[in-house]
Amino acid sequence: MTERLSAVKGMNDITPPVSAHWEWLEDTLRGLMRRYGYRNLRTPIVEPTALFVRGLGEVTDIVEKEMYSFEDRLNGEQLTLRPENTAGVVRAALEHSLLYDGGKRLYYMGPMFRHERPQRGRYRQFHQFGAEALGFAGPDVDAELIVLACDLWAELGLTGIELEINSLGQPAERLAHRQALITYLEGHADLLDEDARRRLHSNPLRILDTKNPAMQDLVNAAPRLMDHLGAESLAHFERLRSLLDAHGIAYRINPRLVRGMDYYNLSVFEFVTTQLGSQGTVCAGGRYDGLFEQMGGKPAPAVGWALGMERILELLKEQGRLPEVPVPDAYAVVPDEARVAEVMPVLRQLRLQGVSVQMHAAGPEGMGSMKSQFKKADASGARYALIFGEQEMREGTVALKPLRGPRGESDGGQSLLRIDSVADWGSRLR
Repeated sequence: MTERLSAVKGMNDITPPVSAHWEWLEDTLRGLMRRYGYRNLRTPIVEPTALFVRGLGEVTDIVEKEMYSFEDRLNGEQLTLRPENTAGVVRAALEHSLLYDGGKRLYYMGPMFRHERPQRGRYRQFHQFGAEALGFAGPDVDAELIVLACDLWAELGLTGIELEINSLGQPAERLAHRQALITYLEGHADLLDEDARRRLHSNPLRILDTKNPAMQDLVNAAPRLMDHLGAESLAHFERLRSLLDAHGIAYRINPRLVRGMDYYNLSVFEFVTTQLGSQGTVCAGGRYDGLFEQMGGKPAPAVGWALGMERILELLKEQGRLPEVPVPDAYAVVPDEARVAEVMPVLRQLRLQGVSVQMHAAGPEGMGSMKSQFKKADASGARYALIFGEQEMREGTVALKPLRGPRGESDGGQSLLRIDSVADWGSRLR
């Protein structure tokens, strides 16, 4: 017997009815982006490996441990399945000169790939939705993106999501803090774990983001980046805070919030929850004004965020906020297979009116009995059955049988609809 193949661990199929929840969330996100004036950008899943090495930093966990990279067998090019999409958005903006006529508000959605241990809310293939505002330097756009995310939580009915913010300042300020941090950590080298010792001189800021409980006291007492910020960086941060205050948005300043990529500066933020275990971050982002120049382009300010679709759906499920799965308006019962050619044009006219109608299809043993068809009709969740019986068809009619009312109960007896007036059925069936 041929061995049955399965999906790669941590890369999951999304099947009905769960896929309906994904579609609903995607539609909600698209609608919100449209109202805020953000437009869709679609980038390739495969990018040059150098894009992420240059954009994310060689000593980040993503580049060092998690990327799916390979050599193209045709030309030897080093390629990578995208582990995130901000670098790809900047690459696309440069390649297509998107900022030639001013700033752009963009959004994307799609799969990302990281080679890590699958766990709740964390997969090797996961899906992100991101919003990026390119070419805008002021903290007003930082605030806009945060407000946009808060509006999303409200629209989805989610609660218990808290906002944490921080400022990473500018490169020169981070350099001064970096030296102070290295000096401090060198004085406590015996308390550093292997990861921290490896990063001590290459990326000490990431040590502050450690999840090692044994290092928390050490990290909490470390020099704070906020104490090294200059007047302009502090003014940017205070303006962001005042805009959030004006919107009544609660937040907590987290001086240890550093983010995982090297390209961030000034504002950084995360939306976190305690309802998903250790995977508490549901949306995160910040400003990355140096990335355009880092990618070989002219300097341009930029800010954005990304959320994990799986985590949002998991949180919606946890809070009982997932919508009911859509069901057809009607189910077509067709007792005689010979009538299918007459039935299908009628159903097509209904669908053109916006009616969702599912037709019973023949199995290996034909159309099946009326009893079995009604079982299928009821199981579909449809409110009505359209019965294309032999007598009804001879008389130019179709029997309409209510299967359930608004609360699931029977809605009364059958009635007849004339086929020659099918254009009038839509308002009754929807």
